[in-house]
Amino acid sequence: MLMKFSDLTDWSNLYHAVEKASKGKRGKTSVAMFDADLEAQLFAIQTRLQQHTWQPSPYINFYIHDPKIRLISAAPFADRVVHHALCNIIEPVFERSFIQQSYANRIGKGNHRALNHAQQCARKFNYVLQLDIQKFFPSINHQILKNLLRKKIHDKEILWLIDQILASSADIQPNANNSKAQGLPIGNLTSQFWGNVYLNPLDHFIKRTLRCSAYVRYVDDMLLFAHDKKQLWQWKRQLQDYLFLFGLVFHQGTHPKPVTEGISFLGFRIFPDKRRLKKRKGIQYQRRLKRLIKQYELDEILVDTLFDSIMAWNSHASYGNTLGLRKAVFSCLPEDIAIEAGKRYKKTLRKNCGY
Repeated sequence: MLMKFSDLTDWSNLYHAVEKASKGKRGKTSVAMFDADLEAQLFAIQTRLQQHTWQPSPYINFYIHDPKIRLISAAPFADRVVHHALCNIIEPVFERSFIQQSYANRIGKGNHRALNHAQQCARKFNYVLQLDIQKFFPSINHQILKNLLRKKIHDKEILWLIDQILASSADIQPNANNSKAQGLPIGNLTSQFWGNVYLNPLDHFIKRTLRCSAYVRYVDDMLLFAHDKKQLWQWKRQLQDYLFLFGLVFHQGTHPKPVTEGISFLGFRIFPDKRRLKKRKGIQYQRRLKRLIKQYELDEILVDTLFDSIMAWNSHASYGNTLGLRKAVFSCLPEDIAIEAGKRYKKTLRKNCGY
């Protein structure tokens, strides 16, 4: 598939990018303001791209605790439209080279399928080696990333846009060497996609060279399964050497362990025969739910916003053996809200949580 800059700046692609960037965010002021003058906003983006005068705007930076402190750098909405327009064009070409066992930020994949695959592996193998990369996004080397992208992208204008976005992250993710050619902002769509591009050679090394038949990756969290603990130790040493070529290192202290001890992965603890939601995840949502209830009672949010949150968390938590936990969390619902929730969602909340 030939990638062309004219396809990227095509009106239909830009409009599709707005739809994707707006999904689930229609209530935000920045999105509403963009939509209020949609045609003029898109025309301005298209013109600046075509004339090569487009430049990224400053990021909005904030920290989250999940549970580690992470710096999130969110691009303004207009820039996110450009990111989607770019990924619409380049992502399909790279997607064909990604392995099936890579689950993050890909259509038809996601964390729930990654959990299912991990548990299937835990049922078949005796041991697991769990690895994650120290400061993955801040450690991504721009030149290595550019080389990987240029293997498949040859359009000079598309490469110009990529370089513009990469350059904008120079001061976002500080690193020990104060290098301005390192690090990606965690909040960018492009960063998520480029993270998969960056680790794709590692995926193929694990599958083809190490010949690991049971492997799962979600962003930089990796699980390797085997019947032999010595085999996992050997793979770990080989992976450390390979990862060094990309300027990355694993967190220390990880070692092969029996799958029966449980695997902490994507907010759950996976065992061969069951799956538990991590305790702190239940506590976090219970606190959030109480805040939402208070906001609803003060008329600060609509009841639909409250129910959307309840249903989303219930759906996520249901991927584990969490019936008792969900009943306990939803026990804080006032009677009138619980009754209304039961009326609206008979097949879910009534069945699963007793309403």
